[in-house]
This record gives sequence, C-alpha cells and structure tokens, in this order.
Amino acid sequence: MDDRWQYLALMAACLIVTLPLEFVLRARVYRRPRRLLLALIPTVVIFTIWDVAGILRHHWTYSPLFTTGFRLGVMPIEELVFFIVVPICGLLTYEAVGDVLRRTRKDTRA
Repeated sequence: MDDRWQYLALMAACLIVTLPLEFVLRARVYRRPRRLLLALIPTVVIFTIWDVAGILRHHWTYSPLFTTGFRLGVMPIEELVFFIVVPICGLLTYEAVGDVLRRTRKDTRA
C-alpha cells in the first residue's frame, strides 16, 4: 500500500473493528445520529481549532510522505478524519460496555 494512504486505512480499520459493537453488543451509536452529532461537534470543533493553531505556530507538522495531500486549510484531511473516527470508536466501546454491564446486572438480580 502507498504510504500516503496508511493513516486513512488505519482509521477505516478502527471503524471496521468497532462496527460489530453496534450490532452484536447493541451499542446503538449509529442508530442515534442526532446524539452522535451532538457528541462529535464539540470534539471536532475544539480539536480542529487546536490543531490548526499548532500548525500555524509551527508546534507540529505532518509528513507529506504519510498524508494524502488533501487539506482543510492548513490541516491534513487525515486529522479531521481522526477527530471523527476516534470519538465514534470510543462511543461504540463505551455504549457496548454499558449495555453488557446492564444486562449482567439484570441477570444477577433475577
């Protein structure tokens, strides 16, 4: 695989690996899109601002060898994808664990 696509491939793999949590463990993250957006918007906005500020202040850079070259202003598109994918994976995990714990508590009470 071309090195420029590895970051995006990793983000896709994260979504694919956590996708079964939606269906098998009933995480219900994708089934509640409004709630998902309400969780994502502050995260994406805050971290995008932080990332752009860091780039503009030369606190960090991104290697053109490992990014596609597509940018949102000065920020590589991979960063925006990261700010969306990681919270989704975290929410899927959180909701799946919560569902398992709720079902476990019900089973022990019965």
